[in-house]
Amino acid sequence: MTELVHTRADLAAARGGLTGTVGVVMTMGALHSGHETLLRAAREQADNVVVTIFVNPLQFGPDEDFDRYPRTLDEDLEICRRAGAAVVFAPAVPELYPQGQPRVWVNPGQLGEELEGQSRPGFFHGVLTVVLKLLQLTRPDQAFFGEKDYQQLTLVRRMVRDLEVPVEIVGVPTVREPDGLALSSRNRYLSPDGRAAALSLPEALQAGAAAAAGGADAGGVLAAAHAAFDSGSPSVELDYLVLTDPELEPGPVTGPARLLAAAWVGPTRLIDNVSVQLAPRF
Repeated sequence: MTELVHTRADLAAARGGLTGTVGVVMTMGALHSGHETLLRAAREQADNVVVTIFVNPLQFGPDEDFDRYPRTLDEDLEICRRAGAAVVFAPAVPELYPQGQPRVWVNPGQLGEELEGQSRPGFFHGVLTVVLKLLQLTRPDQAFFGEKDYQQLTLVRRMVRDLEVPVEIVGVPTVREPDGLALSSRNRYLSPDGRAAALSLPEALQAGAAAAAGGADAGGVLAAAHAAFDSGSPSVELDYLVLTDPELEPGPVTGPARLLAAAWVGPTRLIDNVSVQLAPRF
């Protein structure tokens, strides 16, 4: 039986009634099969699963889609029930930010200003602030995040390590449509033509991964990925396409690496990434 709560007090009561380990899955709602995979992973590893559903205003810029972001609580609850979640915490904005916008935010450091942070200034300040608040409120043993939002996952891991937050962060592989498009709540914004054009993003990443598997170095991987993207739909505008180490650190890349990309499909911005393995250089 899944219990829906909206207030801190009710969350504390529901959380206090759970025995055994607790895993949390933090979402902004509009749940899809990718979220279901997160929920199943949490259910397999923890005795109880707590889901948070909260569209966080701190991570939306002034020209972004906070007001039109899909809110589908009834459908989301059905997915949570089906996945065996114990508690769903769906607070209103004033419940989570009772004094209005907080005066103290979590600073993500230099990495928070790169990639997504460069395209969306202040985004990761808002993400890490709400994640830390929700970790304090739900008090989980584990927190599960999808690898599709790889920079977010990396920053959350760093935050809990650097700030000594007693929780294990678990990354869950990206879930894709049969044609390769990464599942995202924003995919519902795509027109049929936009949906087809969006395949330029995963196709570029897969071309880069294939080049790496064939022995290409970092430059060759990026060249293959760019070539595949350029041969795709001209209606898709590339924001970035980068190859970095798994911790997103600067410097030469060898061995395990991550290929990350973001692009605009009309007014909709999509992100994606894949793991690649670069051959050693002697």
